[in-house]
Amino acid sequence: MKNNTIKGLIVIITIAFIISLSGCVGENTTKISTELEQQVNDKASNQQVNNDLLFQTSTIDALLEGVYDGNVTFGELKKYGDFGVGTFNGLDGEMLELDGKVYQIKTDGVAYAVNDSMKTPFAAVTFFEPDEKIFLNTTMNNSQFPGYLESKFPTKNIIYAIKIKGNFDYIKTRSVPGQNKPYPKLVEVTKNQSTFEFHKANGTIIGFWLPVYMKGTNVPGYHFHFITDDRTAGGHVLEYIMGNSSIEIDYTSDFLMELPKTEDFYKVNLQEDKQAELEKVEK
Repeated sequence: MKNNTIKGLIVIITIAFIISLSGCVGENTTKISTELEQQVNDKASNQQVNNDLLFQTSTIDALLEGVYDGNVTFGELKKYGDFGVGTFNGLDGEMLELDGKVYQIKTDGVAYAVNDSMKTPFAAVTFFEPDEKIFLNTTMNNSQFPGYLESKFPTKNIIYAIKIKGNFDYIKTRSVPGQNKPYPKLVEVTKNQSTFEFHKANGTIIGFWLPVYMKGTNVPGYHFHFITDDRTAGGHVLEYIMGNSSIEIDYTSDFLMELPKTEDFYKVNLQEDKQAELEKVEK
């Protein structure tokens, strides 16, 4: 009888120990899971405040294929930058962000203030903090200037945010009209684009230079938008002749892309090389 009692106590103690151990393991597992989640959140937070980061939503190839509806609001976009270019859901005009203010240049050539609740299918932004400043005291056009500016780059393997402020003897811009579903490809939309010409205009060209290896993701080379000093007009830059200008360059070494969570994006064919289409669209 005594032996049975002892055996019973041993079993009870053993079960209690196992339960206790399981509790510790469960607590440790929960703790590890919580720590990992916190690390992920910290990383995301650090990315948001990284001023040398280009944040982008969707890809240029998806835009070329007619994916014109995105999830990201302009209020959310501003968390990642105060400077950038892009477009709007339904592809209604050209987007430009300068000094934290977003503008929509529609097909009438007018620059409108943008509500934070509006959404974008494609945009690229950064917090602009120039690393180099150049004063241009000669006249250059859109054939001469790109090579001149690239000669100032320390490498062609990172991203550059570029702000050009000054007097433009001539500048030609465009904007694209809003579309209805089923959306046509961008190369078809630009056949009906509106173009605008400015003479002796004071304003700012902003945009990016991106490395060749970003083909398909964004526009390799230059992608510029323009807005006048009084913030009333502008568009996507096609041609220009610039006079005395201040050029600021922000070296950007980090890149973060958020892909759309939409059925159109999930189904679009992004396997083909669309560089030829992109060149038509940019011109």
